[in-house]
Amino acid sequence: MTDVPQSPDRRQLFRAVAALGIGSAAFHRAATVQAARVAATAPANPVSVTAEMIEEAEWVAGIELTDDERTAVANSLTQTLRGVEIARTVSLPNSVAPAIQFNPAPGLPPYTGPRGKVEPPGIDLKKPAGDDDLAFLPLASLAHLVRTKQVSSSELTKLALNRLKKYDPVLLCVVSLTEELALKQAKKADEEIAVGKYRGPLHGIPWGAKDLISYPGYKTTWGAAHFQNQSLDTTATVARLLEEAGAVLTAKLTLGALAMGDEWFGGRTRNPWDVKQGSSGSSAGSAAAVAAGLVGFAIGSETLGSIVSPSTRCGVTGLRPTFGRVSRHGCMALTWTMDKLGPLARSVEDCALVFGTIHGADAHDPTTVDRPFNWPCKTPLKDLRVGYVGEKKDEDNRAELKVLRDLGVKLIPIELPDSLPVNALTMILDVECAAAFDDLTRQGVRDGIGARWGTTFRKGQFITAVDYLRANRLRSLLMQDMAKVMEKVDVYVGGNDLVITNLTGHPTVCLPNGTTKAGTALRPKALTFTGRLYGESELLAVAHAYQIATGHHLKRPPMDKVTKENAGL
Repeated sequence: MTDVPQSPDRRQLFRAVAALGIGSAAFHRAATVQAARVAATAPANPVSVTAEMIEEAEWVAGIELTDDERTAVANSLTQTLRGVEIARTVSLPNSVAPAIQFNPAPGLPPYTGPRGKVEPPGIDLKKPAGDDDLAFLPLASLAHLVRTKQVSSSELTKLALNRLKKYDPVLLCVVSLTEELALKQAKKADEEIAVGKYRGPLHGIPWGAKDLISYPGYKTTWGAAHFQNQSLDTTATVARLLEEAGAVLTAKLTLGALAMGDEWFGGRTRNPWDVKQGSSGSSAGSAAAVAAGLVGFAIGSETLGSIVSPSTRCGVTGLRPTFGRVSRHGCMALTWTMDKLGPLARSVEDCALVFGTIHGADAHDPTTVDRPFNWPCKTPLKDLRVGYVGEKKDEDNRAELKVLRDLGVKLIPIELPDSLPVNALTMILDVECAAAFDDLTRQGVRDGIGARWGTTFRKGQFITAVDYLRANRLRSLLMQDMAKVMEKVDVYVGGNDLVITNLTGHPTVCLPNGTTKAGTALRPKALTFTGRLYGESELLAVAHAYQIATGHHLKRPPMDKVTKENAGL
């Protein structure tokens, strides 16, 4: 599709015709090339599509029209093309969503009951003697120390800020240090706790925001050089909810440019376990900062692996909630029907405590819903059905299944949907991100947006509206297939399901599951659990039990090896 050179005028025409969704992408190209020839001979006149142009494009479209049909299509296409050109003169910032929303559970009636209750665990803990031990404590333990006034929020915040400054030159996980704000929020937390106004388990805890989450007074760069000076006068809903819970924002953390990978305009974010390796992405800084004990928890986002992948790489616990459970208001949109926000932390329980604060409907994000979330889960573990992809005989051969069986859950073999071309449906992501950044493509921006995005954005211009909607119709069938699978189980473990569940909106939690040797370095391994739509309580209950039984999350990266020399800097 790139073998015929095109001038800017011809590319503009091509994009306009492609937007109509008529015929195939190849048909659009052929018809537009013909229209461009007319425009080249009479550039001052509006473009007109002729019946001859339509006929020449038919062979690539796989259709055959009559002379009358060609004339009718040409006349209609000409009028629509002019309307498209007019529509494209209207500025559309990234924050404007289309007037359509994705609903992962269209048959489920609205919920009007209670929000649910989240309670931190009962802990009997004394403050560790060393700063490193304090920095790596789980959120639940830090909350206990703050609540019992063994540690002040200001002490924790200064520790976090110092560690961010110390290790960021190697890890490259910080876009902006929010030091002034953090110290102010910590001081307020200490004053409130001193007079008995305790807001809950996040009160006074340092956290980091993936730098697609906006907060006034600080840049929101989206990880891309093209936007590195961008400031948005908006408090993202997730940041507002955490601020109201008393959490302390210490840093805007890195993401791969426009939410892909771990390469951003400042370099490559590194894995604290092995600084020769990138931290994966796109929630690169969120995972690295949590793994290195630089923040108590972080918020990341996922469209197609951006929480699960860096959690796997950096050995942290990450929760990708059900689509629509956490508001995305004030956050960069990549794809409106697939983007999700979620916590990255040092344990499943930590993720539960954060999720308990940030979930819920938001008028600014029409895809969000209210559904109950209770922690601890009210359903006994022995009553939960846990699926696994494989056969019954695998229960004796797979370590994770042995652990689950010993925990008393009911193990059930399942098969994930495989009758649909799931990977082909990622064209939904291609089209939506091309629309989200359409202005960049039309302005000819090629630098400062990440090495791979330009091609994806341009490719999305050539996928027809008909094919995009067809993919979403197939997505509906996939959702139905997944609903049948989830009738059999409450949770399932493992499975090659990253594309499937990001399309269907199911929640997944990723947790550390041991380490493997890579040369002289130890690198984390991971295990995923996936739950029913809005079934985060049961999902996290199973994952938490597994985590407590195995203890893999307690391992720390070798921070003495996080040096510029080891990173090759």
